[in-house]
Amino acid sequence: MVYRLMLLLGIGLLMQGLAPRPAPDPQRIRLEDFEAYPVGGYPSRWKFLTSKREFRPLEEFMNEREECRVQAEAGNRFLRCITRGEAQRITLANREDFGMDWDLRTHPRLRWRWRAVHLPAGAREDNRRWNDSGGALYVTFGADWLGRPISIKYTYSSLLPRETVVDFGPLKVIVASSGREGFGDWVTVTRDVVADYRRVFGKKPPSRPLSITIWSDSDNTKDYAVVDFDDFELLPATAAVR
Repeated sequence: MVYRLMLLLGIGLLMQGLAPRPAPDPQRIRLEDFEAYPVGGYPSRWKFLTSKREFRPLEEFMNEREECRVQAEAGNRFLRCITRGEAQRITLANREDFGMDWDLRTHPRLRWRWRAVHLPAGAREDNRRWNDSGGALYVTFGADWLGRPISIKYTYSSLLPRETVVDFGPLKVIVASSGREGFGDWVTVTRDVVADYRRVFGKKPPSRPLSITIWSDSDNTKDYAVVDFDDFELLPATAAVR
């Protein structure tokens, strides 16, 4: 499952072609807050990447066992991803037609909020047999010489402590939040993606990531996952951002 997703992310996005260009100014960029979508619907900017490396509308691939729909609570809209013994992913490509323009030279930090309502029991990213992540966010940068995507996967882990790093070659897993500290409340995560890349890959990242992908799976544990996502922002390195 891990390497199949890696191949789809890397090869599919590289085939689309990206024209590098810097972001216009070093200000906070609101990437996604899900407010523009109808409650109960799918976030139309995000797509499903197929085995044929095509971006397709989400409604073609969602069902009651694996879905990501916009929900509302206290006047706020957010994305809820649910998997029941399955795996699901939705991708936002770093391209103009997806409404995304991310340059790490001006916006090295990524911020989002998530809330784990339920995480797969016994799941842990450092064990291939139980390797489920109820909630995760992939940042994909390119591909290695075998065509495997080079990605950082930030996870809301069921059992592993925060800042645990798991190495799957071109895929590096970083535990950004942990169920060991409890769950059920919104948690804000801010990651310096450039610093994380240097830490896990030992070198400078490409200036433009290929994509971000929201992920949820519970297929190895055969349990279920319910995780909410909201308020994705790109942040500059030095400006005071509150």
